[in-house]
Amino acid sequence: MKFGTKAIHAGAEPDPSTGAIMTPIYQTSTYVQEAPGKNKGYGYARGKNPTRAALEKNIAALEDGKYCLCFSSGMGSMDAVMKILRPGDEVVTGDDLYGGSYRMFTQIFANYGIRFHFIDMTNVANVRAAVNENTKLIWVETPTNPTMQIVDIEACAAIAKEKNILLAVDNTFASPYLQNPLALGADIVMHSVTKYLGGHSDVVMGALVMNDDALYSKISFIHNSCGATPGPMDSFLVMRGIKTLHLRMERHCYNGRKVAEFLRHHPALEKVYWPGFEDHPNHDIAKKQMRDFGGMISIVLKDKSIENTFRIASSFHVFSLAESLGGVESLINHPATMTHASIPKAERERVGVVDNLLRLSVGVEDVEDLIEDLKQALG
Repeated sequence: MKFGTKAIHAGAEPDPSTGAIMTPIYQTSTYVQEAPGKNKGYGYARGKNPTRAALEKNIAALEDGKYCLCFSSGMGSMDAVMKILRPGDEVVTGDDLYGGSYRMFTQIFANYGIRFHFIDMTNVANVRAAVNENTKLIWVETPTNPTMQIVDIEACAAIAKEKNILLAVDNTFASPYLQNPLALGADIVMHSVTKYLGGHSDVVMGALVMNDDALYSKISFIHNSCGATPGPMDSFLVMRGIKTLHLRMERHCYNGRKVAEFLRHHPALEKVYWPGFEDHPNHDIAKKQMRDFGGMISIVLKDKSIENTFRIASSFHVFSLAESLGGVESLINHPATMTHASIPKAERERVGVVDNLLRLSVGVEDVEDLIEDLKQALG
């Protein structure tokens, strides 16, 4: 079954009582049982809900995975992965990382005796060098947030398999439409479903996809025990959003390319990060593991003053200044004060997340209007 067909049909069955083509919103906290211990597969809604179960089947199919677990946020899904670790375990991850991930690693789980190594993962030799006898997990973002670094998933998977450790890939920026890490050897795929999967800026949710039975059992236990599970209304909204994922991603990619090409030689810009450029670091790897290059772009202004950066960020008419990404509407973000504010300034700047960097989430509007908006804002 091709991707677009899976997006619309995977996990969705006509409602047995009415024939409704859309999965109903099972807005219930509990289920009546015929006798103690005898139910129809549902006991309490934290553990399982039919609307959520349909969504999980759908997302698993999109990633060509066996299992999916949905969480109340992307951070909730990351939290569950970290909880399979123990004090003394070590994690190798990137030095260009979503600020919330960095905050969770350094301010939550580091306090429980887990050590994190933040390295340049664009060179797989650095990954191999960082792995030691205590390493239990390699955590990858690709493309990274916000400088669009490309990490070779297949090469990292080879190291993980050789060392008998787990590889988890945050696939949020690419979405399953552009990249499928399980097929490249990853053990876990994570999504902030809030972004491209939901696609309409109206849901907060996370997801983990995997194939291994034992790993699923372990994370499923954490999922139910710790309770970071989403409600049926949010699950319904994401299922509705996914039905147009392939169509939206086609437009995100088309608009992203047009915007990147416009920005590339703009006199107000020092640098444009977009993995579709042939001279973008690891472009060949991006070309190998992605089907297209997406709608995420970051720009660095030549004028380094924070006043000028704030002025430009606040002067758009079509792009909205806001956190998040991946919705149908175009957004502009200032990572240093928004998504990456929890990372110390010196750490941010070392990997290029400078005060004069802005991140664009290119939406699905008419691209001519987006380019006109960029022209008037950048001057």
